[in-house]
Order: sequence, then C-alpha cells, then structure tokens
Amino acid sequence: MVRHIVLACALVFTSSAAWAHGSGQHVLGTVTAIDSTHIEVKTQKGKMVSVMLTKQTHFKEKGNPSSTEPPAIGDRVVIEATKDKKTLTATEVHYSAAKKAAAAAAAPQAPAAQ
Repeated sequence: MVRHIVLACALVFTSSAAWAHGSGQHVLGTVTAIDSTHIEVKTQKGKMVSVMLTKQTHFKEKGNPSSTEPPAIGDRVVIEATKDKKTLTATEVHYSAAKKAAAAAAAPQAPAAQ
C-alpha cells in the first residue's frame, strides 16, 4: 500500500514538472545580426538560427534586469521562444554584453604578493 502511494506521488510530481516547462524553445549563442523584427544567433555548434522579435518581446541584460534595450552584435544570448510551424518568435531575450565580458577578460591582473 505504501509503495502505491509513493508511486502515485512520484507520478504527480514528475508530470507537473514536465507541464511547467511548457512547449517553449531555447536558443543559446552569439548575436550575429539584429534589427527591430528579428535576431540572428550563431549557436555553439555553428548553426545560424533566426528568431522573430515582436513588441511583446522582453529584453533582460545580465546585471541590469530593468534594462529594456536589445542586445548588440557579439552579445551572448539565451532566447526563450515559441515555435509556430517553422517560425521561432522570441518571448524573452536574456543577454550578457560582449563589451563588458571582453573588458573584464582584458583587465590587468594585480601582481601576486610575495
């Protein structure tokens, strides 16, 4: 009897987790082109993906979540999108500015104490 209850609970929790994820698509990569209607992303595997942008698309910059500015070419992005037939449409674009990342990597290191 206890096994049946545990199994039933496990099924309920795993099915609700799968349902909560929804049917969205994620696109990760680097921005290669962007305008007011679409964004082009090169994935880590080298594939180019085009995602449509709408007035409802939200942009969120890392470290500045209140920003509404879109990313720039060279920025790293994680795009949450919906798929309709063969078209991806962005709902949220999370990004990290390439300029800040490059500047942090190029910053001189302090000499080690001896």
